[in-house]
Amino acid sequence: MKFFIYSAFSVALLAGAGAAGLAAAQTPVAEEPAASTLDDVIITARRAGAPMWTVERGDSVVILVGSIEGVPRDYIWRPEALEAATRESQRILYPMEAQASAADLLRMLWRIRTIARLPNGTTIADHVPPELLARLERLKADERSDAWRTQSLVGLSFDLLRDAGRERRGRGAPAVVKDAARTAHVPGEPVGVVRGDELIDNLITLPPSTYLRCIEAATDAAEAGPAGAVARLNAWSGLRVAEVLANPLDRAFGLCWPSGDPDIAPVLRARWAEATNTALGQPGVTLAVAPLRILAEPGGVLDQLEAQGLDPRGPEWRPAP
Repeated sequence: MKFFIYSAFSVALLAGAGAAGLAAAQTPVAEEPAASTLDDVIITARRAGAPMWTVERGDSVVILVGSIEGVPRDYIWRPEALEAATRESQRILYPMEAQASAADLLRMLWRIRTIARLPNGTTIADHVPPELLARLERLKADERSDAWRTQSLVGLSFDLLRDAGRERRGRGAPAVVKDAARTAHVPGEPVGVVRGDELIDNLITLPPSTYLRCIEAATDAAEAGPAGAVARLNAWSGLRVAEVLANPLDRAFGLCWPSGDPDIAPVLRARWAEATNTALGQPGVTLAVAPLRILAEPGGVLDQLEAQGLDPRGPEWRPAP
């Protein structure tokens, strides 16, 4: 069975991972007219109100859509425009997928205690510095039990991100594009695949210290609360890319499992750079839905394309001097 790496498969591997809703008013948006030329496709895609860049090489065009995790279903952006652009593209590049077999899921259930708890009877105090522990204790002061003190750092990070306003039930850019491409029969493929057994092995074998930076970032995000999550969404739809990447919640997403996993993260970045260059060798329009951070971070895909002498046209992605 297949799941996007940013999908519920991540949550299923950890007990107790939850979701918090963000409220926004729903406004109906008119359907975008069908695009008929390359320029129309680009203009239509940009009406979506999501950060995107157009890169051209010869007769090849790649539209890079910078997606973020956690866009609530009722958050106002323009998915209809992105759907219209999808229907007029020749091919789609999707985020990396995780493939989990029935054996992987059975193994996960068998090892759930190892995955969900800190090792060898230790507590959170054995793995984080005192200052960070004090911050966590303040955030968890209203908890009914102290179970969080023995929870794995990955599981604890999920709880903190939930408190920060993480929305797992939304419909962001990857889902919008996938649904539109399926209806219009536009071919596409993920930039790569991570096997379920690799994900489970990471959770079982990597020491808790691996996720210390994640816990620090997730604590920052939880302290910022839902207001920080709303600010991140508004910066994304407002095309303020550097502001999105500086947001505590987005930083935590970039550092926490699975996308921040030390084994998975380099593969994600390398695959997107490779897939983008491959698409620039194919005629026509390729619509690529990539994590915004992988595109716009220092040394990311956009910086690499510019270093090749190409001109990614779209919003400014670097912080202002």
